[in-house]
Amino acid sequence: MYPAAMTSPFGRSGALAQAYRRIGAETSVVDADPHRLIELLFDAYAECLVQARGAMLAGQTEIKGRSISRAARIVDEGLKAGLDLDKGGRLAADLRDLYEYVSLRLVLANVRNDVSILEECSRLIEPLRQAWKDIRPQATRAVN
Repeated sequence: MYPAAMTSPFGRSGALAQAYRRIGAETSVVDADPHRLIELLFDAYAECLVQARGAMLAGQTEIKGRSISRAARIVDEGLKAGLDLDKGGRLAADLRDLYEYVSLRLVLANVRNDVSILEECSRLIEPLRQAWKDIRPQATRAVN
């Protein structure tokens, strides 16, 4: 699916689709390729953080908790679970470590009601999200 130069640290497209469905995504994933599934996960994560931040600032504890929990599930059950540590090598291991750190920080943001930690979590993942979107044309050409 990816040429040797673009070996993806993400594997198991079936597992990705299953994880995406488990986290309650509204978007249909039936026809989505593995690259698109990761993109959808990144987008859903970013949206959860926006919702959590707004709820936190508005004092809406229940919505904040649900949004942060969903963001953490996206990271753990989607992004991290979708990594192929065997084929992804050092990149996959580094992403796993980053995702574990972000998961811990999300818990802390929730417990401390700390917007700055949410913003840190956003800053940590946003470059990956943007890079993933940017390589879409290359990934599409590699498949076709």
